[in-house]
Amino acid sequence: MKRYEALAEDIAQAIRTSVLKLGDRLPSVRQASASRGVSPSTVFEAYYLLEARGLIRARERSGYFVIAGTKTLPPEPEFASRPGGDSTPVDVSQLVFDILESTRTRDVVPFGSAFPSPLLFPLARLGRSMVSAIQKMDPWSTVDDLTPGNASLRRQIALRYLVDGLHVHTDEIIITNGALDALNLCLLAVTRPGDAVIIESPTFYGALQSLERLGLQAIEVPTHPREGIELDALAIALQRHRPKACWLMTNFQNPLGSLMPDEKKRALVELLTRHDVPLIEDDVYGELYFGSKRPVPAKAFDTKGLVLHCSSFSKCLAPGYRVGWAAPGRYAQAVARLKLTTTLSASAPAQAALADYLGKGGYDRHLRQLRHTLSVQQAAVMQAVVRHFPPGTKATRPNGGYFLWIELPGKVNTLEIHRQALSMGISMAPGPMFSAQRGFTNCLRLNYGHAWDQRAEVALSTLGRLVSACREDSKK
Repeated sequence: MKRYEALAEDIAQAIRTSVLKLGDRLPSVRQASASRGVSPSTVFEAYYLLEARGLIRARERSGYFVIAGTKTLPPEPEFASRPGGDSTPVDVSQLVFDILESTRTRDVVPFGSAFPSPLLFPLARLGRSMVSAIQKMDPWSTVDDLTPGNASLRRQIALRYLVDGLHVHTDEIIITNGALDALNLCLLAVTRPGDAVIIESPTFYGALQSLERLGLQAIEVPTHPREGIELDALAIALQRHRPKACWLMTNFQNPLGSLMPDEKKRALVELLTRHDVPLIEDDVYGELYFGSKRPVPAKAFDTKGLVLHCSSFSKCLAPGYRVGWAAPGRYAQAVARLKLTTTLSASAPAQAALADYLGKGGYDRHLRQLRHTLSVQQAAVMQAVVRHFPPGTKATRPNGGYFLWIELPGKVNTLEIHRQALSMGISMAPGPMFSAQRGFTNCLRLNYGHAWDQRAEVALSTLGRLVSACREDSKK
């Protein structure tokens, strides 16, 4: 992270924690330059970045002032969910299919989309890498790399682990057809039909669909909107149900956006190690952080090979290439064999293109721009929620990713709101699609990974009116 970005993040954190409040004047450029030991140009760059994120504004001849703060943002949900403690057969696929199928047109405002805008990615640069890589491709690599994947790409991934302080051997990394393929292979490696698997509540609907397809039982454990799964509740579930695995997102969880602190990740891994329960860690949003450094995955605290870490390039670089990977610890051989007997291999040209792109540099520069864009768009959507949604609405404040979890006041049915909004060309993701028990009927997920413009403003205003109308109808 560059100096101006680090300074901007420090100030943003001070605003988030109310150290700097709405209306406060920031130090002058000269004062900030002297106190931080940086050049005036660095301070200007930091202030420009904060302006772009909608956090501060310059007043002529007066300096820079905070224009966003706790009073201009919706309050956060305060508690974790409280689902029932029994294991649950999963039956959500039809609901998920119906909702996702309805959002596949460009005419719909994509607040319900699972993906950020494809315009945020360096697709032309990746295309040139693909042409270059294919021209140089060793014909024998199409056989030699079949199951584990492109050797150069696996080395590049291992290097990124090393930068984050993790020592993951290249031979442990298995390239897959996106992260969901990696997650499914890992789930297959550690479970059998009828087994119970611990998931967060709410959870990623893809996890629910995977459990349903494999005939597995879901154990929903309360998950805090800021810090992730509740460890006390997890300990009880481990003792009571003796599950065969956990499937969790520790970094910028979908749909909550929660980020588990490092010490909590360490405690999580220690708890699962005592029970000898493997952790399937879905870490597809880890690169999309807004802070000063990438949050480490739970795998960083694994000493027994129990963490099966999965990620991909789909959310941060190349959405259409469908290239992900698993680093499955002690289960690497089992996952590799399952890969061999199912999809065999990910696309060789796509792998070669990504290896070429990563090897030539530029990835981190792209990520910095992507994170900046997402953080600016998050601020815009959060302030619009305050403007347009009814009083009492709560929203998470993720420090990364591109999802907001909205908790609506009163008795509202977001499935009904979804149907009404879709008829007006607006999509959103209703809460029940994130729960095996079809809970969270008064919640929804908003995607802020697409451009914030007048069309989006009008759509969110319309969504707010629908919420208010539904709330009034429920009182009758």
